[in-house]
Amino acid sequence: MAKNYPKRIVSLVPSQTELLYDLGLGDRVVGISKFCVHPFEWFRSKEKVGGTKTILINNLRKLKPDLVIANKEENEREQIEEIAQFCPVHTTDVKNVQDALAMIIELGELTGTQAAAAELRTQIEQHLAAVKVDGPPKRAAYLIWRSPIMVAGGDTFVNDMLKHAGYVNIFADMTRYPSLSAAELAEANPECILLSSEPYPFQEKHIAEFAEICPNATIRLVDGELYSWYGSRMLEFEP
Repeated sequence: MAKNYPKRIVSLVPSQTELLYDLGLGDRVVGISKFCVHPFEWFRSKEKVGGTKTILINNLRKLKPDLVIANKEENEREQIEEIAQFCPVHTTDVKNVQDALAMIIELGELTGTQAAAAELRTQIEQHLAAVKVDGPPKRAAYLIWRSPIMVAGGDTFVNDMLKHAGYVNIFADMTRYPSLSAAELAEANPECILLSSEPYPFQEKHIAEFAEICPNATIRLVDGELYSWYGSRMLEFEP
């Protein structure tokens, strides 16, 4: 391993923590966020440095990292700027699958795991190309929060994954994760409502609630990690 590759990495992004594991970085990752739940062996054993938006900067500093991996959407800009004063920070900005694939190559180059990153990228491309969708695209709303109702807009990674799953995001003309009233959701008249398992933990009991708002919609629970984790988790994606 070349001397200039980082040896003490802290990841503040759950999907990228899992990616670092799959790139084979092992003991070189010394800290993660409390939301980095995959792989479980790292969640159980690695030092935690707070939440993605509530980083315990003093705890992070004690780990003496030589690289911190952050994300523009996941982490708070002010905290990342503070960390950058004492440690190199690589901040990713992933809004679609192509961004995610480029990010995987970037992290491979940063960490000296280029071959593993290139192989992983190829595997993901092949997997997504093989995903089968039945019938024409369905008009869908992807909900990430219950009160207020919040949906995925068009400039999100979720929006691109919806396309791969055979959906058309009816809120693609909105940015980030806008809030809606129940009346606005009803007026949009989605064919499908997808209730994500994260960040709000939608459950079976919530289906009836949204069936009252949109009685003609098909409502289903979906695994939020499959739609929003832009790393090696894409290998498991299915509609």
